Amino acid sequence: MAYFIIHQYESYDGITVSKMASKLYYVQRGVYSDKANMENNMKDFTNYIYNVEDNMYYTYIGISTQKENADKIQEYYKKIGFETYVKEKITDSRDFVQVLSEYDSVLAKTNDGESIKVICNQVLSKYEEYVNGKRKN
Repeated sequence: MAYFIIHQYESYDGITVSKMASKLYYVQRGVYSDKANMENNMKDFTNYIYNVEDNMYYTYIGISTQKENADKIQEYYKKIGFETYVKEKITDSRDFVQVLSEYDSVLAKTNDGESIKVICNQVLSKYEEYVNGKRKN
């Protein structure tokens, strides 16, 4: 019986998540079929990150540990003319989550558009450092 149960997990296509994983809220700007199209459509943004999934480029312009802050970011971008979507994703980068939590405390206390924009740019820069391995030493 134990062999049967363990064997099922070996062929399971689910995502393995560590005990240290955290749920984050990503503010998605768009989905593009090729990199050139994505880069052309994202020219209005100083910082953004992207993931390639199923040969599609998914772009993100904000990240938060709190749904309320993700909604705030989404509302900010809506006011300046950009449609966005909030997506939940899991990360196991404890260092990034710790830094993100600090930015979230500041974000929770402001409604100023320029401050929201600066915080988003800083968070995306930290994401590149901590998660994508482009950390400056």
